[in-house]
Amino acid sequence: MQGRLSAWLVKHELVHRSLGFDYQGIEILQIKPEDWDSIAVISYVYGYNYLRSQCAYDVAPGGFLASVYHLTRIQYGVDQPEEVCIKVFALRRNPKIPSVFWIWRSADFQERESYDMLGISYENHPRLKRILMPESWIGWPLRKDYIAPNFYEIQDAH
Repeated sequence: MQGRLSAWLVKHELVHRSLGFDYQGIEILQIKPEDWDSIAVISYVYGYNYLRSQCAYDVAPGGFLASVYHLTRIQYGVDQPEEVCIKVFALRRNPKIPSVFWIWRSADFQERESYDMLGISYENHPRLKRILMPESWIGWPLRKDYIAPNFYEIQDAH
């Protein structure tokens, strides 16, 4: 069984992999990082005009890092908007994924948070820098192989 976007991508011979459906019936697709920028544009043109959320996670220690995009197709007069979840997996040693900031502006802080916590570099992002941790912080706190420092400074304690 395929969702509408997956069927459209197959029809136009665009490389992707269906990972099935979640408990709400939302299709989950896997896209390679090198294909993500073109498929993101195609998704927007196809009608997925709203980036509901973007997050990232560490798949396994020493394994891949995943950037997850929840896209919604919002149309007037439609009570149940169509949704799709797209996962882009990147190599841990040099995780690079094209930014979708230029397509969905709401990706700005979300991609920055994924960079800050997991070290995924979003190529062509206009302000890719830490958003939660200090600029001087070493490492990526949400990676499963992250070793927490044994010191904690109390800053500005009065």
